[in-house]
Amino acid sequence: MTPFALVRVAGASMEPTLRAGDLLLARRGATVRAGDVVLCDLPPDPWGRPRPTAVKRITGTDPDDPGRWWVESDDPRAGVSSFDPTVGSLPPEAVSARVILQVRCRRWDLRVRRVGPAPARD
Repeated sequence: MTPFALVRVAGASMEPTLRAGDLLLARRGATVRAGDVVLCDLPPDPWGRPRPTAVKRITGTDPDDPGRWWVESDDPRAGVSSFDPTVGSLPPEAVSARVILQVRCRRWDLRVRRVGPAPARD
């Protein structure tokens, strides 16, 4: 397996940071910390169907089990997060890669930027 993954964003859960159509370069096996945008495998949905690989933000470790990660969407109105009872905190092996680069792919906007921790919220 190569150490890098190239993925295209689908959906609105990470807006405004990431938008549908953006390309992401992610490093597999990279160390992650709170604030990082990651690729992760979420548990099956309530009907037992597998979910696609998700792009989420690490918000910290689970206070009840510091070996597990809490993840969230940047847009709390879209997507699922660790606060969803069908998701909860994720084991380290469910976080497969850290996003290191974003390419905005829009007709009038082609920019490349590093992806890092979210800016502080007021």
